[in-house]
Amino acid sequence: MYPADLKYTNDHEWVRLDGGEASVGITDFAQKQLGDVVFLELPDVGRTVKQGEVFGTIESVKAVSELFSPLSGEVIAVNGDLANHPETVNSTPHETWMIRLRVSNASEAGTLLDAARYSELVK
Repeated sequence: MYPADLKYTNDHEWVRLDGGEASVGITDFAQKQLGDVVFLELPDVGRTVKQGEVFGTIESVKAVSELFSPLSGEVIAVNGDLANHPETVNSTPHETWMIRLRVSNASEAGTLLDAARYSELVK
């Protein structure tokens, strides 16, 4: 259910590590809990975030929720397509990245969950 090539947080974000960079999105579990996503507020490129810090918000027909950075680093890209098509998060959550980070502390990745541990968390 949850791709093995991703790492996960207790707050239901996923991370795809690629060398010193990381793509970040939300999990299928999170998008199901939210319902239809209608708006995302994402950070500006160049912003520095710390692990666990709020980097944006996601708004659905049910609620507004905060998005938490799974790793520390600098935002190097924001998925601009989500401004016009936020519903993409619902249809392909594990393929739809929100931000990309240049990771500043690679050791933080050791605190993330693998797919099996995340699956247990959301049972």
